[in-house]
Amino acid sequence: MKRVLLSVLSLMLSAVCFAQRGQLYAGASRVDITPEEASLPKTSQGILDHCHVRAIVFTNGTTKAAFVSFDAAMSNARLVAAVNERAAAELGIPEGNIMYNWSHTHSGAAVFGDELNNRTFQALKEANERLRPAKVGYGDGVCHLNVKRDLFDPERGTWWEGPDYDGKSDKTVAVIYFEGLDGKPIATYFNYAMHAVITGNTDKVSGDFPGAAETYIESRYGDDFVACFAAGAAGDQNPIYFQQTFDLRDIRIADYAARGEDISNKMPPGGQGLDRTKPEVQRLLGEQERMISSYGQILGEEVKYVIMMMRRFETDVTIACLHKTVTCPARRQLNGGGRAGYEGQYEDAGEATIDLHLTMLDDIPVVGTSGEPYNPIAVELKEKSPYKRTMLTMLCQGTFTGYIPDDESYGAQSFEVLGSRFKQGYAQSAIVNGALDLIHEATHGK
Repeated sequence: MKRVLLSVLSLMLSAVCFAQRGQLYAGASRVDITPEEASLPKTSQGILDHCHVRAIVFTNGTTKAAFVSFDAAMSNARLVAAVNERAAAELGIPEGNIMYNWSHTHSGAAVFGDELNNRTFQALKEANERLRPAKVGYGDGVCHLNVKRDLFDPERGTWWEGPDYDGKSDKTVAVIYFEGLDGKPIATYFNYAMHAVITGNTDKVSGDFPGAAETYIESRYGDDFVACFAAGAAGDQNPIYFQQTFDLRDIRIADYAARGEDISNKMPPGGQGLDRTKPEVQRLLGEQERMISSYGQILGEEVKYVIMMMRRFETDVTIACLHKTVTCPARRQLNGGGRAGYEGQYEDAGEATIDLHLTMLDDIPVVGTSGEPYNPIAVELKEKSPYKRTMLTMLCQGTFTGYIPDDESYGAQSFEVLGSRFKQGYAQSAIVNGALDLIHEATHGK
């Protein structure tokens, strides 16, 4: 009798564990969100390449969810709320089941307001209409394009922005790949930690290297294929080949100095201070425009290689989407104004919040944060997660909480650390432990 009861209990537990498992369906779409050139500001030099919103919708028959990625700089809470409401009512995607990612391109631009909401929903609607039986795979590769950007510069004798070749920098390219059961590629969602700042000085609309990588990957798999970039924990990560930006910054600083204004410890304003008739300026700007193609091709090649080497695919999957908000002691800077190299002064400022979102597709936890976390925070999460395939993305879900340094980096007098709202010793553990709690809840319940 005892053996029978144990067998019944085992069957009941199996039924609970696999209740949400079902055949995967996936569909994808992309929609252009580039504004008309006539609507760009007077300081704009035009459009270098187009920006898009991309969507991947997936379901197992029980739970429906989506990834949405923008070739754009900043998160947009109003868009998230509006699109969530409409997607729940018309597409059956519950509110909270869409992971929104912004590439953080510093040269991106998009249509405004309701028009952007409508085009985002259009991408979701088209992806939903293209749902078909699918399988999903995961793989990761390595790409040596990023570098820690907080540097103690011995020539300046102070902290500054520059390549710290000995600094911590995770080179992982994490890739989720969807393919139809008929063998036709559907979409990929790939994660890499690097700021999209290469074309910032060109004053031209551009998706920067994420957009270039997405377009390059899509060209390999066909017109219907969609490649969604998700920015990894890049709060302290720059492109390693970035000299054109530093040279243009020095030229701009010198131009301002000639007019009697010192901006040597400030971020030079965009669209001003560069004489574009100078051959040297033209050369550097041209190099920046070519550089995003180089970065996009190299990163895209690694994504393609990872996809090619995938051997394990799942057709019956579980899907879980969870959200929580964590709080940390906050601070307010009292002596701002410089970019780096001075001691910050602060006062207590109550609490600051960080939104965490989990989309877990089978044994692949994708954790989104609302700010710009430093790279070691993602590394710690991946080391402590019970799932090898864990990834952390930044600038998700609409809210923006600024830079989130890891605990060790608070000794640096860099602009990210100086301007951070978070007191040392709290945010890193809040993100890591909060994400681990979400993963545990998704797999074991509360």
